[in-house]
Amino acid sequence: MDCENKDSELRKFGSSRTSSASSSLRRRSLSLSLSLPKHLNDDDDENESVSEAGDIGDRELQSNRYSGSGRLRLIGENAPEHGVVVPISEDTMLGSNAVSSVTPVSPIKLISQPDHKKNDEKTEVPWVLEYTSCLLFLAVFGILGVLLRYGLQKLFGPGIVGATSDHSYMYLDLPSNMVGSFLMGWFGVVFKEDISRISSQLAIGLSTGFLGSLTTFSGWNQKMLELSVEGQWVFVVLGYLLGLFLVAYSIIFGTETAKGANWLYRRANMNSSNSGTDYHWRVDSCKRHLIVIFFLLLILASLWGMSIGLEVHEFSSGSPKAQLWLACIVGPFGVWIRWFLARLNGRGLGKSGLLKWVPFGTLIANVSAACVMAALATLKKAVNTETCDTVASGIQFGLLGCLSTVSTFIAEFHAMRGSKYPWRAYVYALCTMLISFVLGTLTYSVPVWVENFN
Repeated sequence: MDCENKDSELRKFGSSRTSSASSSLRRRSLSLSLSLPKHLNDDDDENESVSEAGDIGDRELQSNRYSGSGRLRLIGENAPEHGVVVPISEDTMLGSNAVSSVTPVSPIKLISQPDHKKNDEKTEVPWVLEYTSCLLFLAVFGILGVLLRYGLQKLFGPGIVGATSDHSYMYLDLPSNMVGSFLMGWFGVVFKEDISRISSQLAIGLSTGFLGSLTTFSGWNQKMLELSVEGQWVFVVLGYLLGLFLVAYSIIFGTETAKGANWLYRRANMNSSNSGTDYHWRVDSCKRHLIVIFFLLLILASLWGMSIGLEVHEFSSGSPKAQLWLACIVGPFGVWIRWFLARLNGRGLGKSGLLKWVPFGTLIANVSAACVMAALATLKKAVNTETCDTVASGIQFGLLGCLSTVSTFIAEFHAMRGSKYPWRAYVYALCTMLISFVLGTLTYSVPVWVENFN
């Protein structure tokens, strides 16, 4: 009888301890979730989302390493700092006498990543392979973006269509900026997630590498500086306003058409036997990464080899083609720098993360490229030789054209316009353009006026 009473008391004690621990866990979770006001949490999340709409650099690869294979991941890297409830193991709370009846607290802001191959146990891909394939994708697509930008310049320039000119607010890079912004709506907004399920590196290569290199902010800013030197101030204002208007509506048009195409595709496959998306070609193993790296190396070696050979042949002539092939050689380095700078987007300033809504990585890339391009333009006028003009123009078109971007810039602008604070989009655009133009004026326009360069 005494044994039965003792056993009953132990069960009651264990039950009360379990209940106490469970309620304590709930209280701790509640206190964490209420540590910041709800509107502050929402604002902080929105600040990060709008500034990370275009690109977050290599942080995207790091986050993907912890979000695959059906696991749960926190939205944001510093989730506990934003009042997010972090699930705590019962074993940790209750010690070795943990009771399985404790109900775990439902974590907040956790999203489940679908496991497309539930029964397939895959080994984790080494980060070296992921980074290598990503750098190769960026380089290859960066060169392709440079080539297409050059082709659009020639097509719409004075030689063929005549829609753009060096002496008009319809600057030479406007068509490529519009096309890149339109495609950003497709591959950087609507279909980016679908492409990432096949290969995150491919998605980064398309949006950051190809579209980022197809569009250029530094070339846009430099043409406005040259118009200001000529005294065409009305054209300068029109060039900025009309350029921003056209690329802003290009990404809207691209996003809406992509949504329509996606809806038609899903509707067409609704009644088919394979209604889901087939991810058979998903790059999710070491073997597939090595195959992709091998072919990318072949493509990059071919592009660089062709560019170097043609550059050697054309360099002495000082023709635009000589500048193009040099641009193809140095272009990937601009893409890589911009990609690493993009990791600053959504981080804010200091430990407290001030101004998280400002994509500082994109801002630094665009402003720095615009300043260096203005400095090289001044150098060309000061030296005034064919060799200097070829080298400087090749670096401007390739390295700096790929370092700066309009597609990422306008994706961030588009996200800010759709947020609770749409005025931030115009503040961001004004700061980017004003800082670049003022620094470019000091670097290019003032020396041209003072030295009276032709």
